[in-house]
Parts: sequence; structure tokens; C-alpha cells
Amino acid sequence: MLDTKVPDFSLPATGGQTFRLAEQAGKIVVIYFYPKDSTPGCTTEGQNFRDLHADFLTVDAVILGISRDSLKAHENFKAKQSFPFELGSDADEAVCQLFDVIKQKMMYGKPCRGIERSTFVIDRAGVLRREWRGVKVAGHAQEVLDFVRTL
Repeated sequence: MLDTKVPDFSLPATGGQTFRLAEQAGKIVVIYFYPKDSTPGCTTEGQNFRDLHADFLTVDAVILGISRDSLKAHENFKAKQSFPFELGSDADEAVCQLFDVIKQKMMYGKPCRGIERSTFVIDRAGVLRREWRGVKVAGHAQEVLDFVRTL
């Protein structure tokens, strides 16, 4: 999928919006997939993107966080953490499947299906330029910003 055009997709997002990739043409799109709202790692990751949001705006980049949580859970998470970007709800996993982020994981010693923490950068022409899979939260948002600045 790297260096190829990402197919258009849409999904419900916070703020009563529908996020449509096609509507982002001309902007850099940063999509980060995370396992669950209001959990420690996901909260820290979102806070890191929040804290660098103004820097992403200076390079005309849009940030979208995606998980399988409900819009209600997303709205609460976004409000509590003061996220200045939208969160998309992918309850049917269609966008997760598009980016191949659903993986078998271990939770408390038991296998389960879940989102592998992953980030994707799509350039102004809609082409996937970078992906990170199995993301470790510390320093990740800054690494994404540093890459986005090269586009």
C-alpha cells in the first residue's frame, strides 16, 4: 500500500461530522489507529498529538484518530482530553481492514482481536507516504511531525 493512492473512505466522527478522505485533498492527512478510548497508552498518544497539533497545522496537516469505540465514547474522550482534532468511529472495522490494523493480540494471557497501534501519513495527492506499525507511544507524535515536515 505504501506509495500508492489510498482508496476514498468515510466514517462517522466526533462533532457530528463524517470524515471523508476525498474531502482532504490538498492536505497532508495523519491517521493514527489506537486500541481504546481512555486507556493509559491511548490517552498519552492522543495528548502527544494534541500538544503538537499547532505544529501540524503549520504544515497544513489534518490529524484523525480512529478506534472501534462508539461516537459517544469518542466525544467523552475528546472533551476530557481537549483534543483539537476529530476521532473517527470504525465500529464495523471497514477502515481498520483497509489499513490492515486488526491483529491477534494477547490480553491478560488470552488471545483477542484488536487494533495494532499504527499511524499512516497520506500526502496532498492522496498517496500513502509512511506507515508505522506496532507503535510505541513515547516520542511517536514528534517523529510523525518530523516526517510530515519533509513532505
